[in-house]
Amino acid sequence: MIEDIERDGMIDLKSIDSHSTSQQHVPQTLLKSITIRDAAPDNNALGLERMRRATHSRRDSASRMVGEFRTLSIDVTDTQRQRSAPLTSSKTAGTVKDIAELEWHKYSVDEVLQRLSVNRKVGLEDEQVKRKLGQYGSNEVIPPKPNLFLKWLNYVLGGFGTLLLLASILCFIAWKPLGEPNPSAANLALAVVLLLVIAIQTVFNAWQDFSTGKVMASITGLLPSAVLVLRNSIQSQLPAKALVPGDIIYVSLGNKLPADIRFIDVSSDLKMDRSVLTGESEPIQAAVVMTDENMLETKNIGLQGTLCVSGSGMGVVIQTGNLTVFGRIAKLSSTGAPSLTTLQREILRFVIIIVCCAITIALAVIIAWGAWLNKKHKGFITVPTLIVDIVSVCVAFIPEGLPASVTISLAVIANTLTKNKVLCKSLMTVETLGSVNVLCSDKTGTLTENKMTVTNLSILDQELDLTQARDKIVSGKDNGKNIAQMAAIMGVCNAASFDESTLDQPVALRLVNGDATDSAILRGAETLRSVKESLEEWAEVFKVNFNSKTKYMLKLCRRSSAKTPLFPAPCDTYNDFGPEDLMLMCKGAPDVLLKRCTFINDPSGGPALPLTDETMARLTAVQEKWSSKGQRVLLLAKRVIPRSSIPKEYSFDQPEFSDFVNTELNQQLTVIGLVGLVDPPRQEIPETVKIMRGAGIRFFMVTGDFQGTAAAIAEQCGIITSSKIHYAKDLPRDLPLDQIQQYVIENVNDRKPALVLNGNDLMEMTESQWEQACQYLEIVFSRTTPEQKLRIVKEFQKRGNIVGMTGDGVNDAPSLKAANVGIAMGGGSDVAMEAADLVLLESFSSIVVAVEYGRLVFDNLRKTCLYLLPAGSFSELMPILLNVFLGLPQILSSLQMIIICVVTDVLPAISMCFEKPEAGLLTRPPRNTKKDKLINWKFLLQAYGFLGLLESLCAMSMSFWWLDKQGFKFKDLVLAYGGLPPQYNQDAYNEAVNKAQSIYFFTLVGMQFGNLLSTRTRRLSIFQHNPFKWSDESKRNYWIIPSMIASLVFLFFFSYVPFFQHTFLTRGVPVQHIFIPFTFAIGLLSLDETRKFFIRRYPKGFLTKIAW
Repeated sequence: MIEDIERDGMIDLKSIDSHSTSQQHVPQTLLKSITIRDAAPDNNALGLERMRRATHSRRDSASRMVGEFRTLSIDVTDTQRQRSAPLTSSKTAGTVKDIAELEWHKYSVDEVLQRLSVNRKVGLEDEQVKRKLGQYGSNEVIPPKPNLFLKWLNYVLGGFGTLLLLASILCFIAWKPLGEPNPSAANLALAVVLLLVIAIQTVFNAWQDFSTGKVMASITGLLPSAVLVLRNSIQSQLPAKALVPGDIIYVSLGNKLPADIRFIDVSSDLKMDRSVLTGESEPIQAAVVMTDENMLETKNIGLQGTLCVSGSGMGVVIQTGNLTVFGRIAKLSSTGAPSLTTLQREILRFVIIIVCCAITIALAVIIAWGAWLNKKHKGFITVPTLIVDIVSVCVAFIPEGLPASVTISLAVIANTLTKNKVLCKSLMTVETLGSVNVLCSDKTGTLTENKMTVTNLSILDQELDLTQARDKIVSGKDNGKNIAQMAAIMGVCNAASFDESTLDQPVALRLVNGDATDSAILRGAETLRSVKESLEEWAEVFKVNFNSKTKYMLKLCRRSSAKTPLFPAPCDTYNDFGPEDLMLMCKGAPDVLLKRCTFINDPSGGPALPLTDETMARLTAVQEKWSSKGQRVLLLAKRVIPRSSIPKEYSFDQPEFSDFVNTELNQQLTVIGLVGLVDPPRQEIPETVKIMRGAGIRFFMVTGDFQGTAAAIAEQCGIITSSKIHYAKDLPRDLPLDQIQQYVIENVNDRKPALVLNGNDLMEMTESQWEQACQYLEIVFSRTTPEQKLRIVKEFQKRGNIVGMTGDGVNDAPSLKAANVGIAMGGGSDVAMEAADLVLLESFSSIVVAVEYGRLVFDNLRKTCLYLLPAGSFSELMPILLNVFLGLPQILSSLQMIIICVVTDVLPAISMCFEKPEAGLLTRPPRNTKKDKLINWKFLLQAYGFLGLLESLCAMSMSFWWLDKQGFKFKDLVLAYGGLPPQYNQDAYNEAVNKAQSIYFFTLVGMQFGNLLSTRTRRLSIFQHNPFKWSDESKRNYWIIPSMIASLVFLFFFSYVPFFQHTFLTRGVPVQHIFIPFTFAIGLLSLDETRKFFIRRYPKGFLTKIAW
């Protein structure tokens, strides 16, 4: 029997889907029988329901991707909307019972480790891992299978499928019984054609869903999941999916838990954010002991998917994959109701406007027929004919090619962004990024390379580079062992550690587990003195990890053993340090720690000096000097803590002890020295900032770093270009709001001062000062806390700005969530990537591509709509209106209307989705989401007043010219309402009308080619943005010519195939009417080229003001 199989209710195989082949069964005999009290299931049910609801509340669920971000992160959503199942359902009750039977939180740490057969100092061994992996499978949550019936029903009825199905039913009714006793075969054929169109649309929807799913699946693999694990006594980074029950993992600031774990060691400040599961806004303090009988409420359990927002700890994996609480809840999470994004709202608004127009016209026709036409000209339009006319109006008015264009546009964008290493968690968000006019960026890791290096050390004002400091130690010239003290604090008071597999390599090449700052300091410490030796001399008893609020890290240590030297560094011979005494080591921001310091080390090696105003000025001068060069500066400090100064009633693991350390012990520190670190800006940043500014986007820096450092880096990045800088004191506190000059994007090139503010300024600023600050073009916010970053975002949003926020740290998460578009860096924390909408996997410059394609998707959808409307609604509507109100023959048949809408126009419209960005797309101002809608009066004027009117007039003239040549004069046809002069032969007239309808059909399709070529650019000439220039990848569109050829093929197919000629009365056309439409198309293109020329020539002229 396998020795290390977990017992006592950890596994309940009923919770695993029966189809899951990756999970193998555990013998049922090993499961412990548990008696559950009545209250327990209720508590678990309430907690479970809260988690389930929190899962549903995730935004943009309609287009959100399933993915894993550095650690396993699965967001399970469904496209079906259902009512939430009651908690009393058997499915929920079973899951509640499964969770209620879990008892890992009730066991002591030693019991947990024993049951999982793991040693906390060794971890699992390879043979155990192999066996467990085969037993439990990989650590992946398998989402529930979708309802195939509902999925295919959505394929059939999605988009305009419902309308087409209704139209088909009405055509069947018009055929029989309303068509009795002489049912028209054309009506039957029309109904069948509509069903075929629905079938084609269904196949397309299914294919699109499948192909989009493949794109999404490929994107999820771009961010490898990773977790720090102890195996075979070695710490190493492993993929999260490789975890098995019993693995010892390390949790630190910014991590997301990859599985359910039982905490076995925690720092005093370890807190977990469970809002992803429970919706709780406040982080939960972690603990080692059980704090609640309820598995979902106790603090000694870390649930998969929750986030570490402060502190650090260790845990042992107790459940993986589908067996985690998250995995169990995933089975209940099939009721998420998708919310509409900005782009979806724009499309919905467009469709509603078009539908309302169609319904209005249809009602007008019905009223006119019932109140006047059927009474005065009875028999001219019969009831079946009226129904087909109404169907034609509705189907023709609605652009059936739009849904396909939207989905393909998003798929094209997904592929483009993936190639540029941009992970978009919600494709619809890209369009919002195209509207951003304020971009706030964090500094470290976003604008800089996040590859820090220790370059300088300072003892008071004695400055040394790292090489000089090492030489002093080697040569024995380290006065008072000041440098050795710095090296000890840098190595011991550090959250980073060397990867043990690379210890034999040079310091610069070793892998380090930790953030960039700690990693750089660790390498610097190793250069000066062996970090291993420093760590062996001290035993940690308490620590406070660095966070963005306190801005320091603290460790309280005692001598590791009696064999340790009496005065291990950072002790010196002047310290009164007894065998039982403790050493407090601290590193952090100088402006924070200096307030807690009273002494400073003497560079000459003597006793510590009092920290007077004079010594403070000398030290601050060094800090400001380094900061002005863009260096990050940290202060190192210490204090000897006599054991007698700590009350006996305190134990180091008590929560109250943390407060005692902060208020009593972390005071009266001795400054050891300053450390200067360099984190150079990314090479591409200056050019990226320049492009963003050219695109009308204000680019600001928001950082927690020192003001001087932030301003220096901002200048290197091009964020500050002005030689004159304003500060908070330059903003009048009580200036009336109506006297504040507002920011105008047209004045972006005016040379104005930059603004530099710090966190203290933000706390004291008045509403008037905020209003003034929000009008600057160049701003640097320094020394900001997470709450202040959030407020900055809110203040700009309050003034109507669309704000993008970039960052990579835990402290950036609140502002990333609050921004209109949150953008995280791929190498950043899990918390930041979870909060963001976009993740830049490699270069920060890829944000330019994301902004460009965000604008492009909206531009291309406008172009698609503009292409579809002239022929697809206006030019098809005119024959019906002229037929009803002027009594003219319907010069375009119902079938031909539908063919234009769902066949000949669709492929060219889709080809518009593949248009490349126009030159100058990134020199336009961002789209104003409140004013610049998908359609407006300018858009409709271009669609109907220019393109539609020209197409209708040309097509009408060609058709009635043909009838005139056949002897059927226009003056005899107008107001005839079916009553022809006696000299006209009815059969000859009917045949002539059939051919005239085909001429109208040919003319419309041909002129649409001119519409296609003119609409694909808004300002540029076709010669400036030539789709046929194969040598220019940035302009050509491979799909234009094939789509035009396909439209011609369908045109001839429906007009010349005998079946359609017999059933739908379509006809071939005289050869001149095949080529004349192309001359019209050239004429239409020429007129639009002339319009664009005057727009370019006179950018403030009348044509520019009414241009779409």
